[in-house]
Amino acid sequence: MKHAKILGTGSYLPANRVSNDDLAQKVDTSDEWITSRTGIKFRHIAADNEQTSDLAVAAARRALDDAGLAAEDIDLIVVATATPDMQFPATATIVQNKLGMAGCPAFDVAAVCAGFMYALTTAHAYIKSGMAQKALVIGAETFSRILDWNDRTTCVLFGDGAGAVVLGASDEPGIIGGKLQADGAHLGLLKVPAHMAGGEICGNPYVEMDGPGVFKFAVKTLAKVAEEVIAEAGIGVDEIDWIVPHQANKRIIESTAKHLGLSMDKVVLTVDEHANTSAASIPLALDTGIRRGQIQRGQTLLLEGIGGGFAWGAVLLKY
Repeated sequence: MKHAKILGTGSYLPANRVSNDDLAQKVDTSDEWITSRTGIKFRHIAADNEQTSDLAVAAARRALDDAGLAAEDIDLIVVATATPDMQFPATATIVQNKLGMAGCPAFDVAAVCAGFMYALTTAHAYIKSGMAQKALVIGAETFSRILDWNDRTTCVLFGDGAGAVVLGASDEPGIIGGKLQADGAHLGLLKVPAHMAGGEICGNPYVEMDGPGVFKFAVKTLAKVAEEVIAEAGIGVDEIDWIVPHQANKRIIESTAKHLGLSMDKVVLTVDEHANTSAASIPLALDTGIRRGQIQRGQTLLLEGIGGGFAWGAVLLKY
């Protein structure tokens, strides 16, 4: 049986690193207010000339280098993003062109902060079915472009960045199992309601969020889907070496770990440095954990995330 195994990882953060104190110069907030509620200290903001595809390409090249592969070795590209370069074509095709590739399937997945879970499981299915041998899976966002910088309840939470993994068909265990879920009844908790019509933007083009509602839903849902994936894999929680969660809020991450009975010593935490980078946050955290020397080959990882939709999911894998 073929498995989909991570062959390499990469990430990219824009050069502009913005602290809580920097934000406090522009909006009614403070480092203490942000840190105590979210754990966030810094975020990176894309330059005016940087597009989501540019961030994605930089992360992809690093993942390819890590895997020891060239772009032409890839036969599938899936990009998870809620902030595409344009209405269409898919950002994945723009990434494909910037990497000097042509021919292989390339498409976007839109599940916001859960996007990387959806993209990863999609690429896994392609490889398991034999429709692809090597896939480039990317989460990339320029969330700063859809923030109202006068709204302190949202603008302090997000940042820009990209993370990528190269998946390859392998006889060795890789992705063990995954579970995706969604419930559109909760769309009011987190959304950007704008749409284009008649050459105009109709509706609010900025993030709208019910913070307490998102927190309650995320805490309940993430622990449950993680427990289900672990149970279906037939392993014990104590066999998990690392949780690599969506980096939205430190308190949500702590609550999920507590529900699973796992110490925070087993959690890769980057929310303090990156803030919430939506679909990029899990692959960014994964690459950071590997490059820090925390995550080692052969270890068992639990990836989990939740985002607007509401959509959520978890993936269990052997790195």
